[in-house]
Amino acid sequence: MPNPIAISIVESILFPDCSDLYLRKNITELRVNSIRKALTLIKKNPIDFIVVEFFYAYSTNYSGIYKSNLEVLLVSLIKYSPKTKVIVLAKKKEIKYIGVLDTVDYPVHGVLQLPVSLTQIESLLD
Repeated sequence: MPNPIAISIVESILFPDCSDLYLRKNITELRVNSIRKALTLIKKNPIDFIVVEFFYAYSTNYSGIYKSNLEVLLVSLIKYSPKTKVIVLAKKKEIKYIGVLDTVDYPVHGVLQLPVSLTQIESLLD
């Protein structure tokens, strides 16, 4: 059985380096710097975990109707990788807007407030 695969979508300097954690847990990490690049990977193979930072759209809409950077990702997971566990990281000032993700019929596995510890992430990988 192959190792689980995790995509780390690193879009800010607040994103934690989980490389050692993934190695310890025998999880293959794919690091990308955009949702678009993550979507390319997801369309090729199902993914076990995605760790991504949440950004709320205060004044612009990401794709017309969306209010965050993650809704397009979640919609794509429904079709291409429906068993992926999504771990969302959010800044304190943005965590109150996480509810916008409820408009997509895809469950978020966990939400953690930045800065996070590797122990917090590890608990969601088990």
